[in-house]
Amino acid sequence: MSTHAIENAIAHKRATLYRMVMPEHVCPYGLKARFLLRRKGFRVDDRWLQTRAQTDAFKATQQVETTPQVFIGGRRIGGYDDLRRHFGLVVHDPSVPSYRPVVAVFLVALLMAGASLLAVGRPLLGPQLLSAFIAFSMCILALLKLQDVESFSTMFLTYDLLARRFVIYAYVYPFAELLAGVLMVAGRLHEVWVPVALFVGSVGAASVIKAVYVDRRELKCACVGGSSSVPLGFVSLTENLLMVAMALWAIAMRGSGWLF
Repeated sequence: MSTHAIENAIAHKRATLYRMVMPEHVCPYGLKARFLLRRKGFRVDDRWLQTRAQTDAFKATQQVETTPQVFIGGRRIGGYDDLRRHFGLVVHDPSVPSYRPVVAVFLVALLMAGASLLAVGRPLLGPQLLSAFIAFSMCILALLKLQDVESFSTMFLTYDLLARRFVIYAYVYPFAELLAGVLMVAGRLHEVWVPVALFVGSVGAASVIKAVYVDRRELKCACVGGSSSVPLGFVSLTENLLMVAMALWAIAMRGSGWLF
C-alpha cells in the first residue's frame, strides 16, 4: 500500500479487524477491539476467522501468535492490548500492585450500608452507618476469600502470625470474618461476633505491623482473596483496626440500642 493510501485510510478512520468467530468460540478480545475502534470513530472492516484452519493460516501468513489483529492504514497495530497502547490507553497488568479491588469493595459496602439504613428509615449520618459499613465490608471481603480458600490461605500464610503457627487458622479465618459480619448486620448475638471480630482484628493488625512496618517486607495482601495484587500495608491494617474498634465500641455501648 502506498504512503498516500495509508494516510488516506488513517485520515478517514478506516481499520481492518481479523477476529475469531466460530460456532463454539467468539473471541472476547475481538469484540472489545471492534468496540474500541468504533468508539474512536473508525469504520471497521470486520473480517471473521471462522475455522481453526483459517485462523492458523492467518497467523502463519502474518507471523503472529494470537488473534485478534488490527490493521490501520495497512499497518498492523496488533492485538487488543496493542490497540489500547496505540490510542494511549492504560493496559491492565495483573502483576502491578493496585488498590482498585479494595476501593471497589469499600465503595459497594458503603452504598449497601446507606441503602439498608434508608430501607428501615434510619438517618444516614451516625454510628449506624459506620457499623453497617464495617459489617458489609467484612461480608464482601469474606466472600472474596471464600471463592478460593486454598489460594487465600497460601497468601495469608506469608504474613499472618497465628496462621504460621497453626495452619488451620488460615482456613478458618474467612468463615470467622463472614460470621462476624453477618451477625453485625443482623444486630444479633453480640456475645459471638464481638469476641470474634476483636480476636481476628487484633491478630491481623499485629501481623501487618510486624510484616510491613517492623520487618519491612513487601508482600501482597490476601484481604480480597489469594489472587489479588493489593499491597499489604495501610489498607489491611485499617481493615483490622476497624474490626477491633467496632468490637470495642460495641462493648462500650452495650445495651444502649444504637448498634445496627
